[in-house]
Amino acid sequence: MDTSLLEEAFRPDDLLPFTATRSVLDIRMGILTFREKWALAAEPERILSLARKVRYPWHIFMHNAEALADDFVLLTAGRASQPIPSSVQAISPENIFIEAGAQLQHCVLNASTGPVYIGRDAEIMEGAMIRGPFACCEGAIVKMGTKIYGATTLGPYSTAGGEIKNTVFFGYSNKGHDGYLGDAVIGEWCNLGAGCSASNLKNNAGEVKVYHPASKGYLNAGMKCGLLMGDYSRAAINTAFHTGAVTGIGCNIFGDGPPPKYIPDFSWGQDGHTRYEWDKVLRDIGNWKKLKNQLLTEKEILALKHIFDQSNNKSLHS
Repeated sequence: MDTSLLEEAFRPDDLLPFTATRSVLDIRMGILTFREKWALAAEPERILSLARKVRYPWHIFMHNAEALADDFVLLTAGRASQPIPSSVQAISPENIFIEAGAQLQHCVLNASTGPVYIGRDAEIMEGAMIRGPFACCEGAIVKMGTKIYGATTLGPYSTAGGEIKNTVFFGYSNKGHDGYLGDAVIGEWCNLGAGCSASNLKNNAGEVKVYHPASKGYLNAGMKCGLLMGDYSRAAINTAFHTGAVTGIGCNIFGDGPPPKYIPDFSWGQDGHTRYEWDKVLRDIGNWKKLKNQLLTEKEILALKHIFDQSNNKSLHS
């Protein structure tokens, strides 16, 4: 099916940093990317209506509940779920769908507040507590004792731990340990070290202002917005992100105190002023990809080099 009509529903520059490394059609919201939804949709207008709601990055998590519900119907209609294991405490089991190869034991799945989708070869470890709507996509892992609130998407081959709420992981990213993440979007190949947390609500409960790279200014994102992290970025243990923080592509974040609200592409360290060296960028991303049995491709290298060369590494503090 021709995707041009769907592409016209988006403004790619307004969705940076997530469109720096992908087409707007490859943004994941719900269970599927927009490209995947379009290919499967019997009613394209429904997908277009959803796409038109996604103007800025924070709209991805704001509309994730609706997208999860739509994708659940799209993927499960006319199909039978794998049996729910007897050790799993399931609430509203009719709203739970488990794909072949998924592993789950001694966890709690509450689908009374929205559907729960467990993808092929995914794993939900013992003690995890999950409230829908929720998707654990192919090969993703929810670790022991994790607490997940809807509407959360754990993209393919991602890892979740700690406490997570209303967050979309695009894929191949990790938040594997304690720490809080809410009202957030995490790109691909990201890693949040143990104890990392991101504020999603200001102390005065006021409007959250989020840096908008295309206009080089701050926009209001509503009362709640957590971390928006571009692809290939990582944060060291115990990093504490400000409300509405944005990180660019390929950042290595570490150091004392919270990093600035906006961290430019290929930043090194805590302050957003020091630039990552190109050879270390390739080395480190390659190492992280090997952990998930992947290799850094020539196409990725060319795309990253283009972003690296265009980046002015300019830090804006707020």
